Amino acid sequence: MNAIQFQRIAKALADPRRFEILEVIAAGAEMCCGEVVELFPVAQATISHHLKDLVDAGLVETRQDGQFKLLRARPEVLAEYITQLQHRIRVTANRPQKSKSGNKRRTE
Repeated sequence: MNAIQFQRIAKALADPRRFEILEVIAAGAEMCCGEVVELFPVAQATISHHLKDLVDAGLVETRQDGQFKLLRARPEVLAEYITQLQHRIRVTANRPQKSKSGNKRRTE
């Protein structure tokens, strides 16, 4: 996973509404865009914007079925993101930290 995709996923997950939308989509096999719109008290354009961010991040994929756009979560992308996040945090946590006085502190 490259740094740009990592950042897109982090941004997508940081928004509470987008996170809720991803939860709803991930709870089922596939979901129509219209169904997502009906579940949230926001405008269709707002849902479309959130869905675009989730698709751009790779967390959701779409497929066309006639006049319907179907959404499916991509758990493998989320799993890769979590692995990367754990790796990045572990690397950061193992670095010596400096106290406010400038002395290095041990991390435990």
